[in-house]
Amino acid sequence: MLTRRNTLKLLTGSVALSAATNASWSWAQADSQSGNALKIPELMNGTAEGDSLHFALKMQKGMSSFLPGINTPTLGFNGDYLGPTLHFKRDSNIAVEFLNALGEDTAVHWHGLHIPPSEDGGPHHIFSTGETWNPAFKIMQKAGTFWYHSHMLHKTGKQAYHGLAGLIIIDDQESQALPLPSQYGVDDIPLILQDRSFNADGTFRYMQSYDSTVKGMRGDILLANGTADAYFDASTSKIRFRIVNASNGRLFNIAFSDDRPFQQIASDGGLLEAPLSMNRLIVAPAERVEIVVDVSDSKEITLVSLPVDVNYPVYNGAMSRMVRELNIEHFDILQIRPQASLNDSASIPAQLTQIERLQESDAVLTRRFDLNMGSGPRGGEDLGGGSGMRNGSGGGFGGGAFAINGRTMDMGYNNEKVKLGDTEIWRIQNLTPLNHPFHMHGLQFQILDRNEEAPPANELGLKDTVLVRPGEIVRIIMHFEHFSDTEIPYMYHCHNLEHEDRGMMGQFLVLPA
Repeated sequence: MLTRRNTLKLLTGSVALSAATNASWSWAQADSQSGNALKIPELMNGTAEGDSLHFALKMQKGMSSFLPGINTPTLGFNGDYLGPTLHFKRDSNIAVEFLNALGEDTAVHWHGLHIPPSEDGGPHHIFSTGETWNPAFKIMQKAGTFWYHSHMLHKTGKQAYHGLAGLIIIDDQESQALPLPSQYGVDDIPLILQDRSFNADGTFRYMQSYDSTVKGMRGDILLANGTADAYFDASTSKIRFRIVNASNGRLFNIAFSDDRPFQQIASDGGLLEAPLSMNRLIVAPAERVEIVVDVSDSKEITLVSLPVDVNYPVYNGAMSRMVRELNIEHFDILQIRPQASLNDSASIPAQLTQIERLQESDAVLTRRFDLNMGSGPRGGEDLGGGSGMRNGSGGGFGGGAFAINGRTMDMGYNNEKVKLGDTEIWRIQNLTPLNHPFHMHGLQFQILDRNEEAPPANELGLKDTVLVRPGEIVRIIMHFEHFSDTEIPYMYHCHNLEHEDRGMMGQFLVLPA
């Protein structure tokens, strides 16, 4: 059981995670009845005013207790940490008032929503302490799980790490007609997954090592909805989890402790065409998945994140060590404790929705996006001199900035200009030894292929974030519709937030046809 004494040892580093032994904190294993009840964010439906639903969100400082006897300064929306789950319906008009009471500048992004660039949020929509930002838009997409989070230039990683994030659920008539678990907080459970580290005084340990500037932030404590050592008392035979990887840089390898299968029913942009049975699921930063697990056997199980296989060569230097240490920890995410008597849940239907596939032949052009790191004469694809694993995989690696097509983020430069009504293919090539989850603002895309091979079935849904592994080439296809703006761009970037903050971001204008 986690005690104050053990916590203090952890905070001072004496019982930190050991990559060599794959050690992790699995607090619920020592005492099946220990732990903390999973916090369920408030569901906010908005207030009807005229023809719109209005939402008021205050961005504020707070104090949270994640670990026994330890207080941590945090940030949140309408509370100390994270924010309420916003419930939108398709075709509804949404009006939001964000009040900044943080004591510093900020910006908020509607991650995954198809809305005009003027309402999308991000570096072009900064508002200071005491000011408000008032985006308004219509929900034009199908049901799904989305999220909102800080998107302040060069500070996204820090502000998100301290708590500026929350979930969005969109419903529509099609999804509501399906016999899916849908009672929020009972059998339809939001899970905002984050890994965090703490200093001895309880503050978050953020960007205090060289490794963090290269790999992105990694933590040794797993939080689910801001809850450490979490458990959930199940009252139904099936549970739907809406999972968002809200970590700054960590991949999660989702599974259950007894290796039981589960069904994936949705990805970033909404429902898959059919449920897929699996027992492992990689979720990269910013990706969302919806899964349904059957607990009708009433056995106590744990949702876990398993180590991710790393097959990177050993050579002298920090980069090889850092890459081989990525995502190798085991985390217990959530202990599920079914009640003795469970309410029966309906069977998951064999058909969930229909997705119209975009045709490669309709694309007017293909754009190339090379993901780079390092700088100087050994950057990009230049082979450079010396020894080690530089050649052809990103040059000098850890030195310098992160970039796309050799350019770091420049607010005054529009990297791409596309035309409203066009269909395009974007070819994304990872020239680095690190994973990069590539995110596009403003729309959902479809994955065409990975290294010229068809993507797995669970990647055939709508996406706004795609994991591009080292050395990989991923092609995505998208159709630009509804919104154009000659002045305000959308962003695209790596969603490892430290990589984004260090330059791996660009912007594109959608111009009128």
